[in-house]
Amino acid sequence: MPASLMMVLATFLFASMGVCVKLASGQYDAGEIVMYRGLVGTLVMAGLAWQQGISLRTQVPAMHFWRSLSGVIALSLWFYSIGKLPLATAMTLNYMSSVWMALFLIGGAVMLGSARIDGRLVAAVLLGFAGVALVLRPTIDQQQAWHGIAGLLSGMLSAMAYLQVTALGRAGEPEVRIVFYFSLGGALAGCISTLALKLGGQGDWHGHDPQGLTLLLAVGLLATTAQWLMTRAYGRGKTLVNASLQYLGIVFSALYGVLLFKDALGASALLGIALIIAAGLAATLLRTRSTPIDSQHSVSES
Repeated sequence: MPASLMMVLATFLFASMGVCVKLASGQYDAGEIVMYRGLVGTLVMAGLAWQQGISLRTQVPAMHFWRSLSGVIALSLWFYSIGKLPLATAMTLNYMSSVWMALFLIGGAVMLGSARIDGRLVAAVLLGFAGVALVLRPTIDQQQAWHGIAGLLSGMLSAMAYLQVTALGRAGEPEVRIVFYFSLGGALAGCISTLALKLGGQGDWHGHDPQGLTLLLAVGLLATTAQWLMTRAYGRGKTLVNASLQYLGIVFSALYGVLLFKDALGASALLGIALIIAAGLAATLLRTRSTPIDSQHSVSES
């Protein structure tokens, strides 16, 4: 399966996961959902590794550590910003990860001197972000500045995590192993944050019923499959192409909102969706020049 198609499928599954998270959030805290999502992913990836005869032992533990750390912190900051900012604002700030990624790659190319990046592909990423802004129409007050900074940092750390996924793929790490360690990190982080809240008197553990268990299982399976596809896409495809296609997650989420939650889409949202699709198609069709940034490790092991 081509990397671009894997990325499109991953964004659809992530959007589907978002629907399940929205439904599950009425019964569980965010930390609990993160914990169960990571737990399901860890078990699934461990079972898949055993079935395929892939060892979970790694020669690059530092790379997995930094990838998991940046990803978990980005997720935590994103949840924090969602709790303090309008959802549209928090989503837009997090989706700046692709813009940060483009800036990282351009900065690396400048430092390397001889490296080049197709400016048209960078423009496609920026066009996609413009579409995101039109769909979400973010707003922010002066009193929310610190929360906005948290959202910006979540996007920046997400970009670092995605680049580290690329680096792990270039290092020859199997996708199953990469997703396993990320899922394990998410399960541990969710467990620690949930325990901290419960011990601090912020609530009790929630019980389970068939509907809740089904939603938690769906979140874990959808997230794990999407993460696995995204890891394969970033490991085998062009980084900025994947970054542009990632914007399709907003399109799928918007459609889910209309069909399931009766959300209204205005003219600006429809224009934004068109820009997002155009950016994804343009990035897929464009051929980037071969550079050390895309053909070698995007991030060092340290």
